[in-house]
Amino acid sequence: MSGRTGSIWVDPAPLEVSRPRLPWWTLLPRWVKVVLFPVFLACVLSWVAYQVGRLVWRYPLTLGTALLAGWVDLKLGHWGLGYVVLGVVVSLVVWWWLHRPSFRRIAVPQARTEYRRFSVYAYQWRTVTRLSELTKDKRGREYRPKLGRVRSDGWRDRVRVRMVKGQAPEQWELHASGLAHSFKANSCRVRVRKPGHLELDFVHGDPLARPIPVPSLAVDESKVDLKRVPIGRAENGKLWRLRLLGTHVLNVGVSGAGKGSLLWSVVWALAPLIRSGAVRLLGIDPKGGMELGQAPEVFHKVVFDNELAAVGLLEELAAEVKERATRYRGRLRAWHPGTGDPFLLLIVDELADVIAYQTDKQLRERASRAVQTITSQGRAPGVCVLGLLQDPRKEIISFRHLFSTRIAMRLDEKTQVDMVLGDGVRERGAAAHEISENTPGVAWVKEDGRREPVRARAFHVTDIDLDELVEYVTGAAPHRADVLPFRVQDNEGGAAA
Repeated sequence: MSGRTGSIWVDPAPLEVSRPRLPWWTLLPRWVKVVLFPVFLACVLSWVAYQVGRLVWRYPLTLGTALLAGWVDLKLGHWGLGYVVLGVVVSLVVWWWLHRPSFRRIAVPQARTEYRRFSVYAYQWRTVTRLSELTKDKRGREYRPKLGRVRSDGWRDRVRVRMVKGQAPEQWELHASGLAHSFKANSCRVRVRKPGHLELDFVHGDPLARPIPVPSLAVDESKVDLKRVPIGRAENGKLWRLRLLGTHVLNVGVSGAGKGSLLWSVVWALAPLIRSGAVRLLGIDPKGGMELGQAPEVFHKVVFDNELAAVGLLEELAAEVKERATRYRGRLRAWHPGTGDPFLLLIVDELADVIAYQTDKQLRERASRAVQTITSQGRAPGVCVLGLLQDPRKEIISFRHLFSTRIAMRLDEKTQVDMVLGDGVRERGAAAHEISENTPGVAWVKEDGRREPVRARAFHVTDIDLDELVEYVTGAAPHRADVLPFRVQDNEGGAAA
């Protein structure tokens, strides 16, 4: 029937078998194979040496311990190896008992790093990257990101990754939450090391959970650098240093976020320069002095409202900026201590009360113009503005871009993070809206010119510290009002203390 025209039956298709493909080198002549054999052998040995070197580099403690244990077992036997192991364990326990800080600093990190690299990351890397859609397939070949060096700091793991060609850091930022859950971390932050290479921070704990007491007041004013003012500690254990010279600082956070801790930490660090007159503080506290009124003696001028006196102080400072710029023209590009002029730091405790919430439209416009003049022209003449506020919306402060350093403390909404720190910073891990209410002073810091934000916590400045600060700056002990208990009525109508 298959031969008839118009039949619905057709011959079955012939059996199709793909022809086996032989490696190209099998087609070479015999004499060419003989000549290339030493080259091929050298390549194989180099590859093996490279793989062994990688293992030694990544697991030096594990391999070294294994080789040493094998050598001891060969020389001393099983009982000898047992005695050596017992002696090492006892030595480590004694070391841990006598000096735990050095033990945790020297002995623990490498062992913890090798364990976590093998058991957590290397073991699951292929599966996690596939399920996270971070691999690519091309002509049946899978291209997978390369897992590089791992370093465990206890509270976080730093994992280096070489991306697949064609990938962008933004793709990893989109999958950061999934990666954190896959590797059982609280969060994952993506940082760019160099083109094509990333470093993932898998965070497991919070080293900033406890308040950080202020250090001792500096004695030598020459040690105070206005470009690196220590005001707290970063989560990596280093000092949090804030730049004041050549920048303006905007600190945003809800009520109770710890803005006062940052404010007084700055003043505390500048105390030697304030005492000598090299730095002058100007302050505006529209809340009636509830914050700056704790130590008004350290300020050159301070105003406790948002009315005419506050606007007058702002306009006076704006005029000083223009006057200095006129004097420096043709002589200096930027202020330095040799000019003889003091460095001026304006602290506004609630900036929105001055430039947005003021009911008098004329005063509000005058204040806004003066602040914009200071922030746009004051960096070179040696003037810095430290503005603190709670609402970062554009209609409240439309010139956020004039503040080169922006600090986000605890915020209400995740959209506010981008308002304060800039677009895309939240995707890189700056979750200021997730800061706990129990950690006032914790903040995310973003400086212009630096892609990655920094998480830090300001020093905790108490009322006793403020009394010490006032006495250090003025040379006289502060006078505080005594708080007397209320007199209460007894049951018979008489007064009782």
